[in-house]
Parts: sequence; C-alpha cells; structure tokens
Amino acid sequence: MPHASDSTHVNWGILGAGGIAKAFAAAVGLLANAQIVAVASRSADKAAAFIRDNAIAEATPHGSYEALLADDTVDAVYIATPHPMHAPWAIRAAQAGKHLMVEKPIAMNHAQTLTVIDAATTHGVFLMEAFKDRCHPQTHKLLELIRSGVIGQVRTVRAEFGWGGGDTIQEPDSRIFNPGLGGGGILDVGCYPVALTRLIAGAALGRDFANPTSVRGVGCVGETGVDEWASAVMLFENNIVAEVACSVRATLENTARVIGSRGSIFLPEPWLNARDTAQDGRIIVVNADGEQIYEIDGEHTCFGYETHVASQAILAGQAQAPAPAMTHADSLGQMATLDAWRAELGLKYPCEG
Repeated sequence: MPHASDSTHVNWGILGAGGIAKAFAAAVGLLANAQIVAVASRSADKAAAFIRDNAIAEATPHGSYEALLADDTVDAVYIATPHPMHAPWAIRAAQAGKHLMVEKPIAMNHAQTLTVIDAATTHGVFLMEAFKDRCHPQTHKLLELIRSGVIGQVRTVRAEFGWGGGDTIQEPDSRIFNPGLGGGGILDVGCYPVALTRLIAGAALGRDFANPTSVRGVGCVGETGVDEWASAVMLFENNIVAEVACSVRATLENTARVIGSRGSIFLPEPWLNARDTAQDGRIIVVNADGEQIYEIDGEHTCFGYETHVASQAILAGQAQAPAPAMTHADSLGQMATLDAWRAELGLKYPCEG
C-alpha cells in the first residue's frame, strides 16, 4: 500500500470544488495530520478561486481531474463531485495510486460500490465512504450507551433528515432535482438515517453494523423524476424495526430516537450539520432512573473528525478505517439497502441501464 509522502501528515487533493469541498477544506485547516496540497475543478480559474476563497494558498490549482491524479504531491483524494461521478473518479484515483475518501453515497448503487472497492483493493489504496456523523464523539457515545443496555433491548429506531419546501421547485436545474445527477432525497439525505439505523441495529446485535432483512418504502416521485419525500420501514434481526424518512421538498424534524425495552435514547441533532465551527453533541436518555442528559464536547466539525480518522488510517498503512467509520462491507450493505428503498418507489437512474 502506498504510504503518505510525509510520516506526520497526509497530503490531500480535492476533486470537485463545490460547497461540500469547502466544508472539507475548512476542517483540514485545523488538523495536524492532514493538509490540502491540490484542488481540481472544471477550470483552473475555478480551482484557483476556491484556493483563494478558502485560504489554502499553498495548494496547487488544477483545471482537470486528470491533472490532480497525476500530481505526485497528492497522497489522498477527497472526491466531492456530484453523485454519479463518485464511482468512476474513485476508480481512476485508485488506479493512480491515490488513497480515497469518497463523499456519500460512495456510488450510485451496490454494483458500482463493488467495483470501487475492487479497484481500491487491487491497487492497494485506502478507501472510506465519507459519512461525517460516523466519526463524531456523539456517535461513539451513542454506541456505548446502546451496548451498555441502558435502555434494554432495542425495539425500534426512528430517524429522519429532510429540508426544503414550497409548492413549486425553486431551482429546477439543481442537481437535487436531476435524476441524471443522482438527485432526490434518498441518495442525498435519506442515506443518513439508513446508515444510522444500520449502525444502531448492529450495536444492539453485537456487531459493527447490521443489514435489514426486509425494506418497504413509499414516497413521492416528482415531476422531474426524483424522489422528493419518502419513508421506509426496515426489519432487522431480533425483530428490530427502523422507520426512516427523508425529503428535499419539506423540512422534517431531523432527529433520531432509539426505543428499547427499558427506555429510550433521543438525539436532537443526529446529523451534526455544522460546517464552519466545531459542534458539540447531545444525547438524552430516559429510563427507570429518570432523564439523563449527556453533553458531548466537539473539538471539530464532523468533516474534521472523519478526515482525522481517514488520515490516521492512511499514515498507519491501513486499507480501511476502524468502525464506526464506514468500512468496505458497511458501504456495500448501505448501498444494497438504498437500492432496495429506491426500487420500492420504482426509481431507476440512467447509469443503471
């Protein structure tokens, strides 16, 4: 496996200069084990503007993704392109010997995810799907509480993530409403409650994650052909039931709750969406002992935590980061679940034939 060019930090290149890349850049600037050395966009001018606007003057701008992959100073690539471009550029980056952190969803479907993992394994590079909340201390505390049995056996999980509103689409040209760009709620935000419920079910079953034995979904497919709001019910082993919801046309409560045989756990902010400043966590447990509130200090944004974890794994010569970060098997189970939910709504994106 290729090692980082310096034993103390990883040199990252950003592929795609949009809003999520900006959050990544802000996070890396506060880390001791990572730095940004290159940014690639559709034009050198846009890449240079991103570097200037995000105060990373030491980075090299590239006017093509190919140029960044050919840059020998880059150890690892953060792929922050629109969804359908994740898999093909992850494969090309792996072929170029670059370690990888790929923004969620790692690909458009399970089959593409298999291909990405195969490329990373074949070329001996690190690969992690970037689910930002997975590496935050709040998630670690949540798993600790579930495994401790503080609410007994897990019965039901409820989680939702949705935003947007209005009676008409305000941005009809947005990628969110473009099926060719992987638009819709399930891939963009529904993936978060699915990933969290799979993590919780896994902890309840003594594993790093669990995959549902069945998925049933309903929702609204809008005029542009993407899912605008949707819900799903998933059944896991031990009769654990999860209810998830997402939307890009309605703002939901954006909370998560775990109900057990002897109490409940509530997450007021499960997705920890702060992009510019460190974010604390908060977990509320209610059981026979009353209400206990756990305040979790956050030193970084979620983007900072996940990049720190990925960089540490790369520096250690590891192919994957430790759970609860997304492992290869976890990403495969995640995409299979999203495929099943989308299939329930009759969704089929162009890349699926």
